Amino acid sequence: MINRGDARLDAIFHALSDSTRRSILRGLTQKEKTVGQIARPYAMSLAAISKHLRILAEADFITREKRGSFQIVRLNPRPFKKAEEWLAFYERFWSQRLDDLQNLLEGKEHV
Repeated sequence: MINRGDARLDAIFHALSDSTRRSILRGLTQKEKTVGQIARPYAMSLAAISKHLRILAEADFITREKRGSFQIVRLNPRPFKKAEEWLAFYERFWSQRLDDLQNLLEGKEHV
């Protein structure tokens, strides 16, 4: 059974798995944008961009606000922290393993 935290991480990493979505997030670090501004650099339909935005919103990476006839998209940095926390465990795991390997290759005992 998948718990809520695992489902949250699945959504976060799914959103980050696509280069277009990562590029959209990168662009939103500068300032909030309209959907049209987000779509402009990409050779794809507004429907395709909307699908990417939906996935980013499901992972909580973006917030959307209606202003008149425009939809304003803003970056939400919180999911990056969740991904970082998950990756930090494996960074410590692999750092220790690599240190052990280095010690073995240098003929040192494991401390």
